[in-house]
Amino acid sequence: MLSVRLAYIFSYNLFQFCGHTWILTNTVVRFLTFGPDALADTFHSVGFVMSLCQLLSILEIFHIADRLEKARLLPRLIQVLEKNLLLITLIRLEEVQSKPVVCLQLFFWNVLDLLRYPHEVMCAMDAPSAVMVWARYTLWIPIYVLSVVTEGVTICQVMRYMEQEASHVGNSTASAPVNRPLVLVVLLPLLMLGALLTVWQSLKERRHQLERWAKKIKRT
Repeated sequence: MLSVRLAYIFSYNLFQFCGHTWILTNTVVRFLTFGPDALADTFHSVGFVMSLCQLLSILEIFHIADRLEKARLLPRLIQVLEKNLLLITLIRLEEVQSKPVVCLQLFFWNVLDLLRYPHEVMCAMDAPSAVMVWARYTLWIPIYVLSVVTEGVTICQVMRYMEQEASHVGNSTASAPVNRPLVLVVLLPLLMLGALLTVWQSLKERRHQLERWAKKIKRT
């Protein structure tokens, strides 16, 4: 049973690592090939794989609850929910997908996951490296803050578009589009709450992991 659990968590993290590697590689290659023009259809090119990876990330809530992964449940729950809600909103609004901030958002999301999932793969193999530990618990924090900022800008762009659409429709159909931005208004405080909890927990975890790694080096 233990080997099955380890094989599962290893396979899951390896799949996520491969998926986000493909997304980031595709995004960078397209930008280097087509320049700024590639930003307009980046979401169209990588949106399906990104949505699949984020949908599967819901499993991480059960991983933490089942102690397959050692992490705080509430910050991860908020992260997974707000990412999936934002992706669902972007999938429904093709006009917003071409915004440069959306491409930047996908870039930060993938960098964050490529700092986390390789570390989890190595931990499943019981062979973490000093570089991965440092990147996972130090470099991850400022990039996460930048990601939160771009998420906030993306939400504001979505709200602006919806309000513009609501102003162009007749009074008989205006009520439905007007209610949508209210959901996004709730998402902004959720994003801020999740960011504060995540950064606070990440700083605590960083100190714990670095101290643990330093003690391990001294013993060897």
